[in-house]
Amino acid sequence: MKPLKLRYKQRLFLYFGVIFVLFTVGVVAFEQSRERFFKAEELKERLNAYISIANATLRQGSDGEQQQALEALLLVFPPEVRLTLIGKRGEVIFDNAIDDLSALANHLDRPEVASARKNETGTHIRTSASNSRPYLYYTKRYPDYYIRMALPYDVQVRSFLEADNLFLYFIVALFLLMLLLIYMVTGRFGKSIRQLRDFIVSLDSDDVSALNLSFPQDELGEISAKIVESYKQRESSRKKIAQEREKLLQHVHTSEEGLCFFSAKGSVEFYNGLFIQYLNTITDEANSDPLAALSDPSFEKLTSFLANPNGSRYAGAHICKQGKSFSALVNIFDDGSFEMIINDITKQEKIRHLKQEMTGNIAHELRTPVTSIRGYLETILTKPLTSETKRLFLAKAYSQTITLSELIHDISLIAKIEGAPHSFAQEAVNIKSLLEALKNDLEASLLEKNISLTWNVAEDVIVKGNRNLIYSIFRNLTDNVIRHAGHGIAAQVTLHGEDKDFYYFSFSDTGVGVPNEQHLNRLFERFYRVSEGRTRDTGGSGLGLSIVKNAVAFHKGAIVAKSRASGGLEFLFNLPKASDS
Repeated sequence: MKPLKLRYKQRLFLYFGVIFVLFTVGVVAFEQSRERFFKAEELKERLNAYISIANATLRQGSDGEQQQALEALLLVFPPEVRLTLIGKRGEVIFDNAIDDLSALANHLDRPEVASARKNETGTHIRTSASNSRPYLYYTKRYPDYYIRMALPYDVQVRSFLEADNLFLYFIVALFLLMLLLIYMVTGRFGKSIRQLRDFIVSLDSDDVSALNLSFPQDELGEISAKIVESYKQRESSRKKIAQEREKLLQHVHTSEEGLCFFSAKGSVEFYNGLFIQYLNTITDEANSDPLAALSDPSFEKLTSFLANPNGSRYAGAHICKQGKSFSALVNIFDDGSFEMIINDITKQEKIRHLKQEMTGNIAHELRTPVTSIRGYLETILTKPLTSETKRLFLAKAYSQTITLSELIHDISLIAKIEGAPHSFAQEAVNIKSLLEALKNDLEASLLEKNISLTWNVAEDVIVKGNRNLIYSIFRNLTDNVIRHAGHGIAAQVTLHGEDKDFYYFSFSDTGVGVPNEQHLNRLFERFYRVSEGRTRDTGGSGLGLSIVKNAVAFHKGAIVAKSRASGGLEFLFNLPKASDS
């Protein structure tokens, strides 16, 4: 017998019906539970009020008058109320429902009393062990005794605790109404689904022009229209994919990487011209066949990997040939095919070597001040020295820390100029105002060396750039004069020309200059010294002129150094004009 198959409309109605049944049952159960809870709380509040009155009555009378007071109080309480006074140790002192109290057992183990011992109040519904009647008990703990009120758990109390069924009837009526609405909605929805199914089946004919279906004006109708549109676009998409493939192949041809794609069997599927160019550089003989990469000894590491990949997807190799460095990489795809990529990394390798050299120079420059500081501090800690000698050594160590700080600051500034030039904000900078601030900052150092700093710059010379970097240009050039040019000399800043985009400045001094002009082109190299110990003897990080060059380059300018005929050095550089100057 063929199993009964429900239509979509019937299944949808069944699903929603089950959901609404569960929802309705949950709401009814929760409401009934909450109503019973609130009624129970109301009953407990009434019993708690009786207990409070009984406690107030007991507090007013003496110990001998407790029974009389409670019996008098019972006259105003409802006749069905049972009042029990229990001592601190559990003995029953008074119970209006029991005549012989001596026959009663200790009540500390009664559930309502045990609960009151822990929580101050306790409630329980059970059959009394004393008179075998069911009661609703409520007990409250006081310092010297327990007061227990009880109501017979009869039909009246049960009916009071039962929830009102009016809400239940309302929910059931609402549930039936919602089922009717669901039936109507699922009928309409099922009709749309059925028409959509017919449309999908008709797509198998693969003839969109023959389709003549009318869909309802609803969400499903919109979905169906989208499906038709998507079907019409399928052929168009195939053509676009073919076009994109051609674009990808063109991109591979113009890529700066040498690319070659191989099938899982090792045959060449596609490659670009750069792959052949790099391959010819690496192999000993010129070859236009990309398969040479799978047999040449230079690619032995990659061919060995292809023969035994060990679960890995890619492998790389570093190849050096003809004074060039190449990076070769193999990627294996899911279907077993693979690609080989060759990159010319000669420039990157050169940069890497320069960075290594830079790191070595920095370590070399750091070693001297650190060694000096360590030596001074070790001497202070291990040798018996006079206070004056200790102070002298501490001053020398402090001087070396300043050198370290300047070196670290200068290295950070150069790295920031080269690595994050966008972080420097640009503004209009008045050069004359900047030079006045510079002279004030270096006044003590200039007086110590008897150096005069002057400038021939008009008030309206305004440069566009970063004020801190422009300040560092003039500051480092002035520091260079103070440290190396000698005593009793003059330094001057001159604006010697301008065009529509730049101001052209000269910074000159009348000092000792550079004795050998072959050093001029290397003055801006990092840590370069005209003579060994020149920078260490006179202080400074050895990066001042390198900062100057980088700061000028940041502002799209250039700087050169030259020896003056009358002695001293002259630096010529240009800075961009501000747009409103």
